[in-house]
Amino acid sequence: MKVLVEARVRLPKGFPAKIRKISESALRGLGYGDCELSILITGNDGIRALNKEYRKIDKATDVLSFPMEDTEMLGDIVISYEKTLSQAKEFGVTVDEELGRLLVHGLLHLLGYDHVKGGRQAQLMRKKEGEVLGILKEKKLV
Repeated sequence: MKVLVEARVRLPKGFPAKIRKISESALRGLGYGDCELSILITGNDGIRALNKEYRKIDKATDVLSFPMEDTEMLGDIVISYEKTLSQAKEFGVTVDEELGRLLVHGLLHLLGYDHVKGGRQAQLMRKKEGEVLGILKEKKLV
């Protein structure tokens, strides 16, 4: 398993390693032990530009996923560190918990789960998200 983490914002010491550990554990929990993943941590301006370019939505979001057709390379996940911090405070959770939620959410999108249209797909995605977050909590990663 190969998880590449790139930061375009200043992160606390050890944060990239934590991102890697959470991602690797989540991928194993989803049954994907032999794959590659790229994660970019950026600010609101960076994710807003990507959201505008690829989704035609001119505002910052918390997480974006870009799946690949390759069987080994799952794709790219982009997370706004600013949104991670503000949402952790808003939801009354730790930064690690919110980071874990965003990583799992992004991973599920890479694997084909979708919540945008609502209905059964959204229910399945929320259920799977809860299961994987439960695994991460058991391992004390979030």
